[in-house]
Amino acid sequence: QVQLVESGGGLVQPGGSLRLSCAASRSIPSIRAMGWYRQAPGKQRELVATITTITTDSNTNYAESVKGRFTISRDNAKTTVYLQMNNLKPEDTAVYYCNIHSFFAHYWGQGTQVTVSS
Repeated sequence: QVQLVESGGGLVQPGGSLRLSCAASRSIPSIRAMGWYRQAPGKQRELVATITTITTDSNTNYAESVKGRFTISRDNAKTTVYLQMNNLKPEDTAVYYCNIHSFFAHYWGQGTQVTVSS
């Protein structure tokens, strides 16, 4: 079974930056899109960013709360998705999950904790 391995989370001060990575344990065929979600304690999981992978030209979408601060990118050859997070705020604190959507199924990462605090 394919596994998505996440890394890059941690504790940072407000205004700091982190880069999250998510790599599949093996190749996934027919990928439609990749994305990042997050879930804070007591809150619903929310979509943070997505990037389409159907063609060589990608399209990105971001939650309003992270626009201008976060950047999603991908490496198709390695089946990897990244999330560059800049100017982090305390409200960004959550467990971040990567997701890969293929023609056949959705795959989820195990989650990585991001904590933004002074």
